Amino acid sequence: MNEQASSKFEEVTLSTESIFKGRIISLQVDTVRLPNGETATREIVKHPGAVAVIALVEDKMLVVEQYRKPFEKNLVEIPAGKLDHGEEPLAAAIRELAEETGYTAGDIRLIHSFYTSPGFANELIHLFVAENLARGEAHLDEDEFLDCSAITLEEAEQYIAEGRIGDAKTIMAVYAWKLYRLTGKL
Repeated sequence: MNEQASSKFEEVTLSTESIFKGRIISLQVDTVRLPNGETATREIVKHPGAVAVIALVEDKMLVVEQYRKPFEKNLVEIPAGKLDHGEEPLAAAIRELAEETGYTAGDIRLIHSFYTSPGFANELIHLFVAENLARGEAHLDEDEFLDCSAITLEEAEQYIAEGRIGDAKTIMAVYAWKLYRLTGKL
């Protein structure tokens, strides 16, 4: 779809009301003019963006297990974290991999960037693959409690089936890894 075609759906912001500003996210309500001239409100979560890393060690992928309060349970996820103000995604991916797992990558590259929930949030996650890893020591944030392990593709698929892996970035990572094993390309 070209820019001209997509502009016919544009919603023009008439006003913005800030509702909440936290350490990670903020919430605003925008009043918009719809393409038909009517007005509506849009609740928008603003997020600084994030990175996630498919970290491959031999024939396994590094994952972290941590408690996720919104779901009141532990989830298994790939290493990830938010971008610091002004931070480049590659630098954040290197930092998050080292902080959460202790590993550093000999090779790291961007696979793709994607929106998590474009209906109400502006979060953009940059997904990287890291290979030729060297083990080091993790340096978790003071409010971060997690276990790092390496799992096989078969274990990852089982974790998805069991609901232990349930977040979009990690499910996407598992299927990207599966494709990589089949084709050699990411």
